Amino acid sequence: MDFKPDELRWQAVADEIRRRIAAGVYQPGMPVPGEPRLAVELGVSKGTARRALNALLADGTLYSVLGKGTFVGVPNDTERAEQQASTG
Repeated sequence: MDFKPDELRWQAVADEIRRRIAAGVYQPGMPVPGEPRLAVELGVSKGTARRALNALLADGTLYSVLGKGTFVGVPNDTERAEQQASTG
């Protein structure tokens, strides 16, 4: 992954995960890779991957289930209606 000089790495990682969700790589309810795998995949430290995941958890993009992992959040009804209107 290429990083822009003026961009925080954790923010770039969070943006990449959002891009993958928007592209359908990660579907609602689907698990996302954990910190170690994301770190290797994107060429960042585990701490950077953790900060990105925590930011996505905080804004509701992802949710966590203790002992199970981190998953893509299900869009709320407003977002779902907008997505359906734009696709059909």
